[in-house]
Amino acid sequence: MDSGKVKQSSSLPLSSNMVKLLKFEWNPFSLHKHSHLCVKLAVSLFLIGLSFRLFFSSPSTPVPSLSPSLSASDDPPFVEKPSEIKHATPVPAQTPISAEIPEFSDQIGPTGKCDIFTGDWIPNQSGPAYTNVSCTVMEDHQNCMRNGRPDTGYLYWRWSPRGCELPQFDPQRFLDLMRNKSWAFVGDSISRNHVQSLLCILSQVEKAVEVYHDKEYKSKRWHFPSHNFTLSVIWSPFLVKAAIFEDINGLSSSEIQLHLDKLDKIWTDQYHSFDYMIISGGKWFLKTAIYHENDRVVGCHYCPGKNLTELGFDYAYRKTLDLVFNFTNSSPHKTTMLVRTATPDHFENGEWFSGGTCAKKVPFKEGEISFTDVDSILRNIELEVFEKASAVASKRGLSLKLLDTSRLSLLRPDGHPGPYRQFRPFSKDKNAKVQNDCLHWCLPGPIDSWNDLVMEMVVNG
Repeated sequence: MDSGKVKQSSSLPLSSNMVKLLKFEWNPFSLHKHSHLCVKLAVSLFLIGLSFRLFFSSPSTPVPSLSPSLSASDDPPFVEKPSEIKHATPVPAQTPISAEIPEFSDQIGPTGKCDIFTGDWIPNQSGPAYTNVSCTVMEDHQNCMRNGRPDTGYLYWRWSPRGCELPQFDPQRFLDLMRNKSWAFVGDSISRNHVQSLLCILSQVEKAVEVYHDKEYKSKRWHFPSHNFTLSVIWSPFLVKAAIFEDINGLSSSEIQLHLDKLDKIWTDQYHSFDYMIISGGKWFLKTAIYHENDRVVGCHYCPGKNLTELGFDYAYRKTLDLVFNFTNSSPHKTTMLVRTATPDHFENGEWFSGGTCAKKVPFKEGEISFTDVDSILRNIELEVFEKASAVASKRGLSLKLLDTSRLSLLRPDGHPGPYRQFRPFSKDKNAKVQNDCLHWCLPGPIDSWNDLVMEMVVNG
């Protein structure tokens, strides 16, 4: 790993938790041979008093241990245990998790409460909850093992909040509690990546039946018949009305046209039918776009030669999130909404279109990385707008929560497909130049931990 600080994506250090053992020593008394009976009586009284004191004193805090190593027979079909991951040091006793939204100053939770979004990636020898064999719904671009990714170390980490224990997602309990309920993930391809992770975990209990897809297979709906549970992903990368002119490789033939005062009906028209929704925006707002309000052009983002006012992506992102929350907070339908923060990428030495790569094999350590300026702007807008919206939602008795995956995702440069977004890209030429994906996540991979957070916030919380 690079020793210098990187401002491309950041990762907090993997901290070791030291356990201090309290030693108690007792030296027995030496008894005199004379006055035998009196001495026995004195010793008996002493022992009774000592036992009474020990019984009613505060017990030592128990030290839980991590899950034991898997035996060879327990290994997933495609997974090898990496040699670099050692047995983890036992961690101190944990305080109960609070799923309340933490304060917004760097997401540090209130005194006495655990902030589930601040923590470390620690070794996890039990490995992933599913494999590319046991789950068949993942897209080819995220199926890193099938595509020939040779290393497996990225599969053996789990997110651990500092000061508390985050339980692993329990698919059986989730489905039981979500019987007759409906969920939707609204956003871009990261939302699709996320819903596939959830589908893979749930498929270990019940296989979902795909009941709908649009003509481009970007929006889909699945049904779990035994639980009458419906799960949807809705493609709406801007959340507002947009005209997009891109091919399958993301190359534009014209500027995107964004209507910043009109929400995208593809999700608002279905809003009333969902009990839970995870909504997100972010990276798409960095693209060149022309902005419309009140049916007229008001400006743009990065449109040289157009003779338009440069308003910037931050203007559009803030306007969009304000519009989204105005809609949800004024709707008569009460949906439990989680707002997922934008996902940082880990491209180095270029971008996705200019030869950028992500070759790291382990999480970053503290001080080695920080948010890019762009990611900081997106994040600050999200926190500012959410803070205002949550105050309104609270007064109306609405459930609005912040799913802050940005920091924990920043720590995982090793979890992306990289060149293995294509099937065996180096099978014919080991030096072939191929496009890397350093934004989306391998399945299984770090994104699975997002569902641990969702479970804690919605179910356990």
